[in-house]
Amino acid sequence: ASQRLALVVPITLLFIFGLLVMAFSSIKNALIIFTGVPLALTGGVLALHLRGMPLSITAGVGFIALSGVAVLNGLVMLSFIQALWQHKGFTLSQAVYEGAMTRLRPVLMTALVASLGFVPMAINTGTGAEVQRPLATVVIGGIISSTLLTLLVLPVLFQRFHQRKPV
Repeated sequence: ASQRLALVVPITLLFIFGLLVMAFSSIKNALIIFTGVPLALTGGVLALHLRGMPLSITAGVGFIALSGVAVLNGLVMLSFIQALWQHKGFTLSQAVYEGAMTRLRPVLMTALVASLGFVPMAINTGTGAEVQRPLATVVIGGIISSTLLTLLVLPVLFQRFHQRKPV
């Protein structure tokens, strides 16, 4: 099962990246959104470490789910900023600021709801807890870290990589 997971996780991440490239027709934007995945994974690993849990198969499944949530939050933020910039006539700086402020509540609410939904699994001590706890721990820790990235770092990266340099 571990060998299969070691094959499935990279393939899943490549598939997610490919979908992002197709959705945005831009490798640059796909990479900006995909930066949420490493930070989400880091948060998941840190959460496992803080709770003293080993990396298991169910934790690996949690990492796959977490990657999807991290990409979704980044996708919501970046597509809104891009729409303001390209279709609404905002300057790049205005679009980044307005996009980040407007999407603040939806991103926080999504993260809060997703995290709270996993709390019962994370604190479960009954039958099946040894399977549920690592998955929930990974998702909760990763959502916290990826939300910070989505709200703080992703808008800055978008502005940085889309600024036109004077000729």
